[in-house]
Amino acid sequence: MSQLLLFHTGFDVISAPDVHYGRKNADFGQGFYLSDDEQFALRWAKLRKDRDTYINRYVLETEGLKILRFDRDKTWFDYIYRNRGGYQDLLAETDVIIGPIANDTIYNTLGILTSGFVSRDLSLKVLLQGPLYTQIVLKTEKAASALTFLGAELLEREKILTLRAKVQEEEAAYQMLLGRIIGDASDDDTLA
Repeated sequence: MSQLLLFHTGFDVISAPDVHYGRKNADFGQGFYLSDDEQFALRWAKLRKDRDTYINRYVLETEGLKILRFDRDKTWFDYIYRNRGGYQDLLAETDVIIGPIANDTIYNTLGILTSGFVSRDLSLKVLLQGPLYTQIVLKTEKAASALTFLGAELLEREKILTLRAKVQEEEAAYQMLLGRIIGDASDDDTLA
């Protein structure tokens, strides 16, 4: 694999991404977040008054980049949990991180997994559930310079509404699953 076709959905055409713009306490730390799954990237489309919504397309030349891949496991969870806690990003010098998106960033879980309300073990158990989607994060200037902008497409309101409806269906299912897991845990006294 020397090239990746990548997608980013948002309110702007982004021809030159800024890897320092993203939040430091995001799952994989600061960086520019993309997906190699166009259909999933489209599902991030949202409506905002007086703003257009775009899907940006890129190709990333991976040759010479330091790339780290995570599986949805305890190592992945520990990295996410640490970044969300505001600790120093131990992988800030890695050019690209590829790994699962924590489903509580896709679906509204009311902050329950990082609030301290539930234990780390229970948080991990919850985050191992539900659909598996991948995110790709460019963390360094070297990675950003290896990214070529291919163009952007304006998304129509009707398409965005259809995409958001799919996300809401998945979110309802995920929240039911979360409720069952948390409920079972409270029966077992395994909350934090």
